Parts: sequence; structure tokens; C-alpha cells
Amino acid sequence: MRKVAVLIVAATACGGPAKLPHEPTKLTEPVHSLEVSMPPAHPWPATRKDTLVETIHGRQIADPYRWLEDEHSPDVQAWMTAQDNFARAELAKLPGRDELAARIKQLLYYDAIGAPLHRKGRYFYTRKHVDKEKTIVYWKQGEHGEEHVLFDPNAWSTDGSKGLHGWWPTLDGKYVAYTISEHNSDETVMHVFDVVAGKDLADVIEGTKYAAASWTPDGHGFYYTWVPPVGDAVSIAERPGFAEVRFHPLGGDSSKDPVVHEATHDAKTFIGGGISRDGHWLTAGIQHGWNSSDLYFKDARKPASGWTPLVAGVDANFDLTIWRDRFYVMTNDGAPRYRVFAVDPKHPDRAGWKEIVPQSDATLESLSVVGEHLVLTYLRNAANEIAIHDLDGKFVHKIELPPLGTAGGISGNPDEDTGYISYTSFTEPQVIYKTSIKTGKVDPWSKIELPIDTSSFVTEQVFYPSKDGTKISMFLLHRKDAKRDGTNPTILYGYGGFNVSMTPAFASSRAMWLERGGVYAIPNLRGGGEYGEDWHKAGMLLAKQNVFDDFIAAAEYLARERWTSPAHLAISGGSNGGLLTGAVLVQRPELFKAVICAVPLLDMLRFQLSGSGKTWVPEYGSADDAEQFAALYAYSPYRVAVDGGPRSYPAVLFDSADHDDRVDPAHARKLAAALQAAQTGQAPVLLRIERNSGHGGADMVKSQVERVADQFAFLFALLR
Repeated sequence: MRKVAVLIVAATACGGPAKLPHEPTKLTEPVHSLEVSMPPAHPWPATRKDTLVETIHGRQIADPYRWLEDEHSPDVQAWMTAQDNFARAELAKLPGRDELAARIKQLLYYDAIGAPLHRKGRYFYTRKHVDKEKTIVYWKQGEHGEEHVLFDPNAWSTDGSKGLHGWWPTLDGKYVAYTISEHNSDETVMHVFDVVAGKDLADVIEGTKYAAASWTPDGHGFYYTWVPPVGDAVSIAERPGFAEVRFHPLGGDSSKDPVVHEATHDAKTFIGGGISRDGHWLTAGIQHGWNSSDLYFKDARKPASGWTPLVAGVDANFDLTIWRDRFYVMTNDGAPRYRVFAVDPKHPDRAGWKEIVPQSDATLESLSVVGEHLVLTYLRNAANEIAIHDLDGKFVHKIELPPLGTAGGISGNPDEDTGYISYTSFTEPQVIYKTSIKTGKVDPWSKIELPIDTSSFVTEQVFYPSKDGTKISMFLLHRKDAKRDGTNPTILYGYGGFNVSMTPAFASSRAMWLERGGVYAIPNLRGGGEYGEDWHKAGMLLAKQNVFDDFIAAAEYLARERWTSPAHLAISGGSNGGLLTGAVLVQRPELFKAVICAVPLLDMLRFQLSGSGKTWVPEYGSADDAEQFAALYAYSPYRVAVDGGPRSYPAVLFDSADHDDRVDPAHARKLAAALQAAQTGQAPVLLRIERNSGHGGADMVKSQVERVADQFAFLFALLR
């Protein structure tokens, strides 16, 4: 997760009752709960405010909007409906909103084809249609064969609530395992499709929220990660710790699928597994947050053999690629910008590992094997470079691509010379290049054509000092004729966490912003992966405030350099970036005129109690730990807003989702209520709730059009 295609990178709201079974033991029961009538001082719907106090590490903590955590409560449902209706009515009245919607519709409905996946003469690929809401998956026999529909999610539901989550063909292309999600949530059900027969098999597997299918070479079955349903023994926040690696034999009863690797019973971990392409080696990986990982393997040809640890208990990340009975390990152990080792599985002890690609001055982002070569994708100042090495690590050549862009490695087969590169930049919509690994020759294969002239746009990369003097890089996007007079409507977008890198990528919404004279700024904050693991660790746990300081310094730089000023500046972010905007909003509200806070986590004393929150404890820490509690308490946006009392805040638009089972939407509800109660200024605080939407948003184009139109009408009305 070191790159995001935004976002962020990166589940059912589950705040539940006042006390959950797995709450930290240091949280006492509320000492009292009394409803208080709060007459509204603004036009938005009134919100009940309770007096609820509990003690954590000796500190009295008020939580007046705890009741908003229970989304199943009729009171909460009524409150959500009132808030969403009010927000949409206000947004619909904004000047130019319909014009913006018409323009973004022109830019979001387009034709595009994805890079093909070759499987024994069959080619699988995605195609986006200008007249369709959802992307369709096709297949054909041979490169120039007749096109057949494989999956068309447009036909799966009348309201668009069913979507395709992932798909994985067998090596011979005969079958495809795929997952379906409801309302674009992370929760999925896996099915198996017979390509030639054109129909589903009887195989249906539930509990595949984190699953991908790793097929055996003969296509008779696959390995996957299974998570149990929420129940008396397993809460929603505990589920990752009960995940298992299982094997599903084709045609078998999924309830009887054998467990290949047992659960960790540690909810702060993810587990996954798979089989090598030749069927020789079975692997399992246990990820401890985004900070370290353990790797295990066994000989799949010897079912009775046990698991052998390749690496365990080391505070570093290890990624494993297997080809021709050789293990290639990419790691930041002893090399924060990553290096590559070759390992003989017959002699797996660390002393026998051979470094074949040392750490360089760029950050190694990914490794794969294509065309009997190693494909290494690097980040240099947050832009991609691709280098080809032989299987012994010797450099062969670079792939020549346009500068200052993002290339997602090379997709292809390890034994075939042809590969495909998906490339984009801030001013270039996606181009797919076809390349030869052996020669490095690159030819355009497909390109997205949009009705917009990007030749008038400029991308700059600047550097500015943060509060502690650390140099931060930032991309600045603007029109060539932009004047530095302090009046440009400007969006400052950030993420800063989980090793996710902010790299150049085209977005129609950004292009429309630039087209209308806006400036867009994207800093590479600490906590991300742009400059290696040291950069990541400098923005996590007790150092999380560095991320907010970097973002604040970016705003100050933009004003100092006269690109904009507080009266014309908005901040925006989603998920962990929603935490970023929420924290900076309550710390320095005078720096910004408007805020877009999307699918955020904001109550940092309780985030680990719902959604996928426990898996983020290695990144943020936990209120269970006294030292970490103090840091979380200091920056938690909800905590600061509640304790800070009446205050003038900038305009805020919370962009929430109705089926987000990753970050509990209660976070957005609680801070929206707190800010509405505290707001002494005239700026609006709105909560918009997207329908049929998960953490990644809705997958229907028309929903994206409406969301972007609402956001940009909101911003243009405030920043002009």
C-alpha cells in the first residue's frame, strides 16, 4: 500500500452501544447520561447532546455524541436522513452547480480499455464505456478474436447496488473466480465462472472480505483468505485476527474447505497466502499493520510438511516473489528505501540470503518477474522509474517513459516477453504502453481521450520547510497564465500515512478545477512512502503530529508565495486524509476557508472499536496505552472540537458513505455534530451521505458526477 490512486489510498458502521464487548479495559462505564436540549443557532437540523463522561488513564472524557455511533438506532437513522437532506438541499442551491455537473459528466463518461491479462491464448481485460455506469470485463480467444462479455455489473441490480470487487482467472483461462460486493462495501461473496460455458459454477464462498484467489496450476482449486461472520465470539473489530488461509477444491462445499494456515488471533494483523505458479511452494504472510511482516512457506508437493518461517519477528516489511524455485525478497530491513535478496528455499536461513539489488538513492516500490527478468519500480521524488534486471540482479536497462508520472510497474507473465505499462501524469490521462522486456521498446497500446485541452496546465514540484525544518516536496498544478496575487482558489490535498505515496495521476475533477482557474497542491507528507520507511515512521504513532505540521506548513507556503491566501484556500482529504483535514481544521481553522473531509476517522480514542480499526493500531497507537493515549488525545479532531467549545470554524463538507465497513461513518457523524454545536461563525457545516457507497465511494459514474459537482460548487462558492 505504498501508492494511492486517490483516495487513498486505502465497512458497516459499528459503533454499537455505549459499551462494546471488546472495548479497552481502561475505559470505565459512563458515570451518567442525561439528554440536554440544545436549541439550534444555525439552520441545520438540531442534534441531541448528552452529558456522558468516562475516565481514561485518570482523565475525565466527555463524549456527548456517543449515541450517534449506533447507526441502527431509529434516532440515528432519523438524524442521518435530516442531515443528508439538509446538506443536499443547500448544495443544490449553489450557483453554477448544474453547470459544473454537466462539465464533469463530459469528463467522467468516456471509453477506455485496460491492459490485457494473457492466459494460454485467452485474453481478459476491462473496458469502460461512455454510455455505461460500470466497467465491464471481457475475454477473447487470441489477440484479435471475437470479444465476449465476461462480467457486466451494470446488469446485476436495478439500483446499481451490486458491484464487481475482484477477479482472478486460472492459468489456462478456463475458470475465473470473482467477488461481488453489495453497496460497494469491502464485504464480498466469491463465485466461480466457467468461461467457455458462460455460466457460474455451484461454488459460492462467503467471508471473502480480504480474499484473492490463488489458483493451483491445474485449475482444480484455489487458496484464499476467509474471515468469519460477526457473532458472539467475534466482533466486527476482531475479525481480521480470526482470518484463515483456506483451500477451496472446485465443486466442493465451501463450508468444509480445509484450513491451510490458522488464524493469528491478533486483530492487529492481516493474513494472506497463495501458491507459486508452478505449484511447488505454498506461502503465507502475516502483516503487522503497515510496519512489518512475517513470511512462512511449505512444500505443497508434500502435504504433510509443516510451515517453515522465512522471516518472523523482524521490525521490517518483506515482500516475496517466487520464480523457478527461487525466492526473491524485497525488504526495508537495514535499507529504508528497500533492497532485494535471492533466497534458496532449501537453505532459507537469513545467513544464506544473497543481496542481488542493493538499496539505491530512489525508493524501491515494487518487484515482479516478467519475461524472465526482474521488474523493479522505483520512486524518485515521488515519480516513477522502471528498471529491468536479470534474475541474478544485474541491471539490464531502464524503460523510457515520460517524466514526472506514475507507472504501475509492468503487468505480464513471468515466462513471456510482452508486458504492459499503465502510465499517467497530472496532465496525461491513462496511457497503456506495450513493451518488450528484452529490448525495452515501448509503444502506445491504448489511450484515454477526453474533451479537455491540458496543454495549458503546468505541473511544478516545489520544496518547502516544515515546522521542524524538514524539507517537504509538493506538486503544484495550475494554468500557465495563473497569477501569484494571493487570490487563486486553491485546493490543498493530502494523505500522510500507511506508507502510501502521493504520485502524479490524472483526475478529471482536478482538470476541471484547473480549467476554471484553480490551483491544486499535493504535498508528500511524512507518514507516506515516497522517501522510504524512515519517512513513513516519521509520521506514525507518537510522531503523527509531524504529518499535520507538514500540511500546515504547506498552507503557509502557498500563502507566503502568493499562490493563494486563507480566504481562497480549501483543504481536502479522505480516509487517513480525512483524519489529516480534521486535525488541521481544529488546530488551525484560521488558515482555511473551506474543508472537504471524506470517509474520515476522527475519534482517535475509539477508532479501534469498529470497522478495520484494530489493524491500524500499529500505525496510530491505541488509547489502551497511556503514552499513546496522550498523543491521540492531543490531536483527535473530535476530542479537540468537544473540549474546545464555541469557536469560529471554516465551512466544512463531510463526505460520508452509507455502507463504509472499513472506517465507521460514525466518525463523520460525531465530528459534524460537534462542529455544528461549536460553530460561532456563519460558515456551514454539512454532512452529505453517499448512497450505495463503501469506503472507496460509489462505483456508478452518475454518483461520482453528483459528488464532484457538490464538492466543487461548495468550494467555488466560498473561494472565489
